[in-house]
Amino acid sequence: MTYPPQNLSIKSWAEADRPREKLLHQGKSALSDAELLAILIGSGTREDSAVNLSKKVLKSVSHNLNDLGRRSIAELCTFKGIGEAKAVTIAAALELGRRRQLSRIADKPQVNCSRDAFDAIAPILVDLQHEEFWILNLNRANRVMGRSRISTGGMAGTVVDAKILFRKALHAEASAIILCHNHPSGNLFPSQADLDLTKKLVKAGRAVDIPVLDHLIVSERGYYSFADEGKL
Repeated sequence: MTYPPQNLSIKSWAEADRPREKLLHQGKSALSDAELLAILIGSGTREDSAVNLSKKVLKSVSHNLNDLGRRSIAELCTFKGIGEAKAVTIAAALELGRRRQLSRIADKPQVNCSRDAFDAIAPILVDLQHEEFWILNLNRANRVMGRSRISTGGMAGTVVDAKILFRKALHAEASAIILCHNHPSGNLFPSQADLDLTKKLVKAGRAVDIPVLDHLIVSERGYYSFADEGKL
């Protein structure tokens, strides 16, 4: 589609070119990210339509919606045409999307591979600007019964106490667990500290009969699986 000149308001466009009307007549999947974002912000500026303003916002995060979800209200407000109310609307919409992903845990998804485990923990970890350590609590059928946060740290790491970790696993009546933590830097390779901690927790899991099935390092770029890489 060729958009009208950027200095024209959306109301002056042909009806078929307007994001709201396009959604109503063609369905939400027909809209681009910029068009969906334009619906949220509602209006642009004298120089830019809402769609063009949305394109500028998305370009600033290389069209990565996860990265956009990490932007603060203040950072969003640096764009001409986006005030506090519009920035809050964008942040709220992205948070709803994240919570929608989280709500899938109610279905107790079964973990058959590392990707299943990543899907169960990613909505919590990928947007964080600091490190957190979590576990997925699994039943005997390898279904996720819940998730437990073990520790919170800074940009470079977080301290994990094995006693606290397995106490939470026992309290959740987990038959097995999967270790998960994020790297805000985007680096998906384990540090020596990660390797040493994993060995320690795998050994402790054997002692209390709660096997550690995997350890995932998560970032917005994807994940690293200790099990897949033969590091358990």
